[in-house]
Amino acid sequence: MGKEQPLAGVFPVLQLPYQSDESIDWETLSHEIDWAYANGAHGIVAAMVTEVLRLTDAERDELAQRLVEFNADRGAVVMSVGDESTVQAVRHVRAATAAGVDALMAIPPVATRALLAEKVRYFEAIIEATDLPVVVQDASGYVGEPLPVETQADLHRRFGARVLFKPEAQPLGPNLSGLRDAGGPGLKAFEGSGGIALLDSYQRGICGTMPGTEIVWAIRAEWDALEAGDLERATALQGIIAPLVSLQQGLDGFLSVEKALLHRQGVFPNRIIRGPVGFSLDPETEREVFRLFDLLCELCGREVPS
Repeated sequence: MGKEQPLAGVFPVLQLPYQSDESIDWETLSHEIDWAYANGAHGIVAAMVTEVLRLTDAERDELAQRLVEFNADRGAVVMSVGDESTVQAVRHVRAATAAGVDALMAIPPVATRALLAEKVRYFEAIIEATDLPVVVQDASGYVGEPLPVETQADLHRRFGARVLFKPEAQPLGPNLSGLRDAGGPGLKAFEGSGGIALLDSYQRGICGTMPGTEIVWAIRAEWDALEAGDLERATALQGIIAPLVSLQQGLDGFLSVEKALLHRQGVFPNRIIRGPVGFSLDPETEREVFRLFDLLCELCGREVPS
């Protein structure tokens, strides 16, 4: 691993491409990472929308290694390590740390309604198993239960700036502000709603955003507008990004729409998702996705894909 990379800005969560037999298409993944950086990414992330919970341990280990290789020190690599048991999560922590990633991210277990004290011990074990930064992800917008704001803030107070956050529980804005205020100076959080709340979240002090990869160029344009204080431009972009992202319902909804758009832009050769899946992109939703996408291309001065 080269120089320390900053954890700030636009960090797209990668989609995972597959061959026709559902084996991982590493060549296309490398191309996707190149495309993400060429279109404004500050770093890259492998997380829920990368289908990490549908991978074998061997595939998950190799994914971390390949991300570091393909990334080539262009930005920070963030690898998801959450799982259904503390033992398994710590195992992923050690494998990803050994692979040379720059930071880790973890959701709580999703199949068990774990007691709050157990969730705290789970995150403590993950943080204590590595020296890397750890992003605590409350993914309750589509899986699991919300992690209380005060619990997250306490992790920051005890472990310091090495612990970052990606709050996704509703209501997004008030929870983000509550976490910021409860955690005190130095707390850093990423917007984690696919960009749907970027305009509001930025004004509440986020350090970055973790959207999908499929419109990273539009998210970067909005991020740059916000950094420049151009709320008019940011609002215009948000006006199309928000309804486009809102069509992505649940984890498999994100997968279906994002892979459709990556395929349309020539980044992916297909739209394969590992099954069993819980969502199918119907023709009417797809038409609306493509209509909004075309409008976003026009607003950003990009050629609309055929």
